[in-house]
Amino acid sequence: MKLFAELALTSTGWEKNVRVTIDERGCIAAVESGIEANGEDQQLKGRILLPALANLHSHAFQRAMAGLTEQRLTGRDSFWSWRELMYRFLERLTPEHIEAIAALVFMEMLECGYASVGEFHYVHHQVGGTHHDNIAETSLRAIAAAQQTGIGLTHLPVFYMQGGVDGKALAGGQLRFGNSPDEFAHLLEQAQAALSKAPEDYVLGIAPHSLRAAAPEALATITDARPSGPIHIHIAEQVKEVEELQESYGARPVEWLLHNRPVDARWCLIHATHMTPEETAAFAKSGAVAGLCPITEANLGDGIFDGPRFLASGGKYGVGSDSNVRISLAEELRLLEYGQRLAQQARNVLVPESGSVGRALYESALAGGAQALARNSGRIEAGRWADLLTLDAESLLMWGCAEDEILDRWIFAGDDSLVREVWSAGRAVVENGRHVQHEQIARRYRFVIQELQEGE
Repeated sequence: MKLFAELALTSTGWEKNVRVTIDERGCIAAVESGIEANGEDQQLKGRILLPALANLHSHAFQRAMAGLTEQRLTGRDSFWSWRELMYRFLERLTPEHIEAIAALVFMEMLECGYASVGEFHYVHHQVGGTHHDNIAETSLRAIAAAQQTGIGLTHLPVFYMQGGVDGKALAGGQLRFGNSPDEFAHLLEQAQAALSKAPEDYVLGIAPHSLRAAAPEALATITDARPSGPIHIHIAEQVKEVEELQESYGARPVEWLLHNRPVDARWCLIHATHMTPEETAAFAKSGAVAGLCPITEANLGDGIFDGPRFLASGGKYGVGSDSNVRISLAEELRLLEYGQRLAQQARNVLVPESGSVGRALYESALAGGAQALARNSGRIEAGRWADLLTLDAESLLMWGCAEDEILDRWIFAGDDSLVREVWSAGRAVVENGRHVQHEQIARRYRFVIQELQEGE
C-alpha cells in the first residue's frame, strides 16, 4: 500500500508531496518527499498526514459508567467514594459485557486518532472471586475486542493481591481482581497463548496495580519474573495514598519505588501526581514514562502533575484516557497544557524554551506513548509500524494553516471531528471519520447497556 499526501509530519519534520509505502506486515517500508504522485498511490487529497498516538492507559469497562457518577454524595465526594460506586457497577459485568464495552471504547479511540492502546486490565474473575475455567477469560475478551476493531494492543494484566497498604484481604468488588503471584503467572501464560495468535504488533506487559495493592515481596516476584516488556503501575495519584505509604513504608510512593525496584525505560508510572521536587527529578532521570490522564485526573479531582520540573529534568510522558469518561485525543492534550497553565499561572508551559506548544505536546506524547507500550511507532519513518492519521485540511479551522499551526489549531481550537482516516500497523480502521465496523460495534454496545439497565 502506498499513501500520498501533499503535507505530512515525518521524522525529518514537515514535508510536502510525501509518499509512504507500507509493507505486508504493516510497517513503513519507505518515506519519499518532494515527488509526484503516480497511479499506484492512494491519494489523500485535502488531508494532512500525521503519525498517530498511542493511548497508554485505559480501563475499558469503565466507559459504560461515563456520566453515572456525577451526583454529589453526602459529605465530601472524592476518588475514594467514586471507587466504591465503580466496584458496585462491575458486580454486574459478564465477560460478554466486557468484550462489547471494550470494542466500543477501542473504536472510539481509533475514531479520535489513537492507533494503539495500553489496556490496564484488572477485572479477571467472576463475581465473588471465583476463577473462570480459563483464568485469563476476560483478557481473551479484551484481546478479541482489540482484534475486532483493529487497534494496536499492549495488553497489561493487572496484579492485585491485597486491599490496602496494611495487607488487608480483598473484599467486595476487589475480589474480581485478586491473584497470588502463582495465579498471576498462570494468567500471563494463558494471555500470551492468545496473543501468539493475534496480530504481530500485539504485546504483553504487566501491571502491578499500585503499591497499596501489591505487597513489596510480591511486587519483586512478579517484576523479576518478567525480564523484558512493559511494566505499568498506578502511583501517587491521591494524597491519602501518599500518606498511607509514608506511614507504613517510611517513604513516599515514588521515592519508595525508585529505591526498591530497578525502575528504567520499561516502566510507566501512571499519574505520579503528588511528588516532591526530589522525587520528580529522580523519576525523570530514571528513563521511565509518566502516564498522564488529564481528563480522568480532573474528573476525579486528583490534582495536577508538576510538568515544568519534570521536563526540566529530562522527563518523558504520554497520555491515556484512563476511566474513559471522555475519549478525546485533542482534549486530553489540551487539558494537559491548560492544567499546567492554571497551576503555574502562565501560558504556553509545556514547551522547551520556545516554539509551538501543540507540536511539543504532540511529539512528546508520540514518543512517550510508543516507549510505554513497547511499540515501534510514533514517527513516520522506515521500519516503524504504520500508525497514521489524517486531518481534514479543507475544514474552516485548518484553512490557511501552515505546518506547526496545524497542531496548535487542532489541539487548542479544534476537536476530533478533524480526524478523517486512521491506520493501525497498516490496518485501515477509520475511513472519512468513521470506523469501518461502527454500526456493528455500536449495536452490540447498545444491547449490553440495555441488558445492564434491565438487571438493576
